[in-house]
Amino acid sequence: MGGKEKKRVPKREKSAIIDNEHRRDIRFGKGDLVMTIEVNAMGDACPIPVVKTQKAMQELGGPGVIETLVDNETAVQNLGKLAASRGCASKSEKLGERQYRVTITVGENAKADETGECFTCGKPKTVAVISSDKMGGGSDELGGALMKAFVYALSQQETLPDTILCYNGGVKLTCEGSESLEDLKGMAARGVEILSCGTCLNFYDLKEKLAVGEVTNMYVIVEKMSGADRVVRP
Repeated sequence: MGGKEKKRVPKREKSAIIDNEHRRDIRFGKGDLVMTIEVNAMGDACPIPVVKTQKAMQELGGPGVIETLVDNETAVQNLGKLAASRGCASKSEKLGERQYRVTITVGENAKADETGECFTCGKPKTVAVISSDKMGGGSDELGGALMKAFVYALSQQETLPDTILCYNGGVKLTCEGSESLEDLKGMAARGVEILSCGTCLNFYDLKEKLAVGEVTNMYVIVEKMSGADRVVRP
């Protein structure tokens, strides 16, 4: 007697939803078992969307898909940079007014979380942090002149910093009209990474005037500072 043919059970695509709490859901899909994590970062300020998405990537523990919902283009850009830094593919779509979905596909060869270590022949990693367009307290006029002199002196060092981080009023130095712009561009041309806080650029309405370097977020700022061997502050 022939045995009964076994029923084929559709493979399931697992889905998890991460908001303030983790909630698991199951949805069915075709193909291999795939974990999809949905991250709700609507209304979250920098760097929370990146932090939530990184936690989701850690929770995956392997290949899978992460879909993060955000409400601003800066978060979309930062999530794209996160994906690129991990060797992952990403795409974004606008769902509506102030509604975006960023989809990150994590493959087998995705990189682990960056540690901030330096790969330049063992040279100590130096990060310069600029949090104002003025140096010191007292006279604003004198403070502006001192900051201009500091950036110029920094550009003339035999060994340049690996990264220059600009936040709060410091982002004014990387924008059009800055008296330090040429010195910063010269350092960028010599391989110095120059990063300006996106939230700060938006606060001062300077995002469209950024003239050197790239936009970054608070997660990367903390990561760069904590991973540095030396931090230089004016």
